[in-house]
Amino acid sequence: MKIKDKNKLVVSVAYDRLGTFEFGCVTEIFDLQRPELDVDWYRFAVCSAEGGTLRASGGIRFEAPNGLEILDQAHTIIIPGWRDPDEPPPDALQDGLRAAYARGARICSICSGAFVLAWSGLLDGKRATTHWRFTDKMKRRFPTIQVEADSLYVDAGQILTSAGSAAGLDMMLYLVARDYGSRVANRVAQRLIVPPHREGGQAQFVSRPMPADESGRLSRLIDWVRQHLDRPHTVASLADRAAMSPRTLQRQFRESTGLSPYEWLLQERVALAKQLLETPHVPIAAICEQAGFGSEESFRHHFRRVARVSPSSYRRAFLQTQGDVAEGATA
Repeated sequence: MKIKDKNKLVVSVAYDRLGTFEFGCVTEIFDLQRPELDVDWYRFAVCSAEGGTLRASGGIRFEAPNGLEILDQAHTIIIPGWRDPDEPPPDALQDGLRAAYARGARICSICSGAFVLAWSGLLDGKRATTHWRFTDKMKRRFPTIQVEADSLYVDAGQILTSAGSAAGLDMMLYLVARDYGSRVANRVAQRLIVPPHREGGQAQFVSRPMPADESGRLSRLIDWVRQHLDRPHTVASLADRAAMSPRTLQRQFRESTGLSPYEWLLQERVALAKQLLETPHVPIAAICEQAGFGSEESFRHHFRRVARVSPSSYRRAFLQTQGDVAEGATA
């Protein structure tokens, strides 16, 4: 049975040791009334996977107003994270989610909340994502899931999963656009002072790898290269500077960063290029030179391959967000 009522009920699942940021994002999107939009906005409810007083990050204690039975009425169910990917959720929650899915409810997760769906069997054979820190764990524990490690969110039809906490906002704005159209979603994004759509994937946000031997030759080499990214570098020249053989350099780079020297150098150059793109008036030619790319064509190719977004799109999205923040600060 598909639920088609216009005033859609969204239910967020709370649990002990709840992540307050993810939960706050859900309430911001679906619970906050928006009379300026002139649409029949969502109804919103919170239910608890466990009874009694629950704890949340920041030392908060609270009680959810509903039990799991409200899942039977939900059009959309949101799982805002989960306390431990290795811990199966309560059987009652798994049963409630499976029953909701069977009757046609839309089920969504933010960050580690995807593991609640995975434990419930709802992601078997489906495309899904989670935070990049947990994608390998999900692949190992649930091999039938088609894990898209670099996606900000994945729409698999009735089930949607999102990556880290902020990617949950991307997914929920996407849901608003599906339900009410892009005009309404854009106005919600404007009120939040976030882009209505972010291009690219999680690769834009993964931290730069740090070496394990903080006091060793490789660490000193990495510090030096980061100060001289504009210079040409080869495995041979890097090995010579570190007083290692090329084979030893390759091995230590792989052990310390998980990357080859070439891939590490490319990520460092793209990281510097991002910083320069965030400055409005630095021309592309200067960015290519400072980041060590041989040509604009090479720069655009490698930037898109690493960041999963073009340099112009990255700059546009960043400057748009900054402009919205400045406008909001003076409003």
